[in-house]
Amino acid sequence: MRKLVQGLIEYHHKRRPQYREVFARLALGQQPDALLVACSDSRVAPNVFASTEPGDVFVLRNVGNIIPHDDEPEGCSEHAVLEYAVQVLNVSDVIICGHSSCGAMRALLGDVPPNLDLPHVSAWLRHGQTALRRYQAGERMKHELPDADHLSQINVLVQLEHALSYPEVKRRVDRGDLRLHGWWFDIGGAEVREFDPALGAFMVIDESRAEAILQRLAPVTR
Repeated sequence: MRKLVQGLIEYHHKRRPQYREVFARLALGQQPDALLVACSDSRVAPNVFASTEPGDVFVLRNVGNIIPHDDEPEGCSEHAVLEYAVQVLNVSDVIICGHSSCGAMRALLGDVPPNLDLPHVSAWLRHGQTALRRYQAGERMKHELPDADHLSQINVLVQLEHALSYPEVKRRVDRGDLRLHGWWFDIGGAEVREFDPALGAFMVIDESRAEAILQRLAPVTR
């Protein structure tokens, strides 16, 4: 908490003057380009590795970077965030970003500290059971990874499928004015990877791959 308070003081003295005009404009409304779904893990910092500014990205963070299937009971915030981003903010891209060493994935694999009672975590992680079943059935990513990281990457793909279960998401994807992306952040390597369907693997987004991504992104009318 001390670090947060000191950060606020630094913001008011050093950064607020630079951002005052930006926030004055954003106070009139927002038009983010993308919805980013990331894990709550404190080590995952999308604003750092994607170099985003206020107003660029609509963000949803939760345990395990999960989007519940549309068949799940309504009312959770994930339903609301996806619905609002796609139908009201009209974002052109939805990104699901998993990461290495994910505690949620380790919990799904049964690696839970003893003598802990976590009923809410257990209930939430039911949304990761499809990924777990696929892992248990032998699905693996192409690169050599620890078990939890294999599951984490599979989970990203499953959550993309969950996003497509929402009728408006599927309609816009089929129409070509909404794109879905799977990212994965390697904490130890400080690298962001993108899932390449042609290769069936998450590949590091270096300059050449970034250029290829930009070239294949058709303009989206907003």
